[in-house]
Amino acid sequence: MAETDARPEEPAGGEQPLEADRLRDLLLAPGYLKVLTVSALIGVPVSLVAFWFLAGLHALEHLLWADLPHDLGWDTPPWWWPLPLLLVAGVVVGLVAARLPGGGGQVPASGLHAGGAAPVTLPGVLIAATASLPLGAVLGPEAPLIALGGGLALLVRDLTRGPATPQTTALLGAAGAAAAIAAIFGNPLVAAVLLMEVAGAGGPRLFAVMLPALLSSGVGALVFTGFGRWTGLETGSLGLRLPMPFPPLDAADVLWTIPFALAVAVLLHPLLAAARRVAAFVAPGVVARTTLCALAAAACAGLYALLTDRSPADVALSGQAALGQLAADPHAWGVGALVAVLLLKGTAYALCLGSLRGGLVFPALFLGAAAGVLLAPLPGLGLVPALAAGMAAATAATLRLPVSSVVLVVLLLGGTAMIPVVILAAVIAFVTTELLPENKAAHPA
Repeated sequence: MAETDARPEEPAGGEQPLEADRLRDLLLAPGYLKVLTVSALIGVPVSLVAFWFLAGLHALEHLLWADLPHDLGWDTPPWWWPLPLLLVAGVVVGLVAARLPGGGGQVPASGLHAGGAAPVTLPGVLIAATASLPLGAVLGPEAPLIALGGGLALLVRDLTRGPATPQTTALLGAAGAAAAIAAIFGNPLVAAVLLMEVAGAGGPRLFAVMLPALLSSGVGALVFTGFGRWTGLETGSLGLRLPMPFPPLDAADVLWTIPFALAVAVLLHPLLAAARRVAAFVAPGVVARTTLCALAAAACAGLYALLTDRSPADVALSGQAALGQLAADPHAWGVGALVAVLLLKGTAYALCLGSLRGGLVFPALFLGAAAGVLLAPLPGLGLVPALAAGMAAATAATLRLPVSSVVLVVLLLGGTAMIPVVILAAVIAFVTTELLPENKAAHPA
């Protein structure tokens, strides 16, 4: 007895078997295994819908910003080109927000949200995204894709008369959203980590949310990639052409990353605050004020073209295509053009975040990359480390999802050499954003 009484308690060790038992019970539950199977099946139709949605957006954007100006005799769109396009975008999005269920999706200034849209809101999401993104909104497609994928998954559940419990709604919504968003990021790992971090899950709940999302995004990526090769259509997935192999990091690269990431977070903070003020301004008169904000964003693009003699598409649109051009030929952008695009695209970004419909990621990546190219001539700072640090800092400060930001930027760079700089920049920018006073930055709900 004395020997038994002398054994020390194991509070820390005792918790681990409890957590493991809870996870085992969860994985062996018949309902959860059924959800896991359905998640794999959902990845197929969702990825096909996402493929055609993104292919359509890409084709429409190319038609409006490349083919049509060329057919009319311009090498690049004239300075006034964004005005009529974003006028249409503002009117359509305003009408959708005012009259259709769900208002066309979440206002981007409120942050990235994990839950899929209710099926009844899907028409408004599709119309608002189609009116916003190809017509020049400074937003990306990831938020509409999350809503579309999650909403389609819930629609499949309803059509098959599956159980509509809170658990199945959360898990299937996350699985559908991950399958759709894997399409644009070109990697199921990014989609799974992003949805996992947005959901804020932990412990067994982490695995419960992660497994359906990872499985569905993996199946969806297979279907999406194969279908894209079969049709030959483009969807505009992310990709950078950088010099390989990357130059080795040195002490100067790491030291410059610290003030650079800090500055990016401090400068993006008022931009995100301005986006929330724009959203509050739009709410009382959604149709007229959405149109006004869209026209103001178009004016930013037009002013940029007049000042720099470059295409207004550098400021308009998500920045996805411009990011690839910037990475491939950064010397084509002079200092004046880089300063102008940072100021005017940043302003247009805030206006679109508060009024139109889309996501936060792509413009943030571009703004961070442009800042990196601008500062790359600093003594001892290389171009690739500056690009990596800028993209990581801007994404982490905007999304407030540091792990997702690191994974996204590392996969976007296509190599692991910049991981230390990416992690350092993301952590510094995230912590700085969290510590800034009166921080009400866009945050996942």
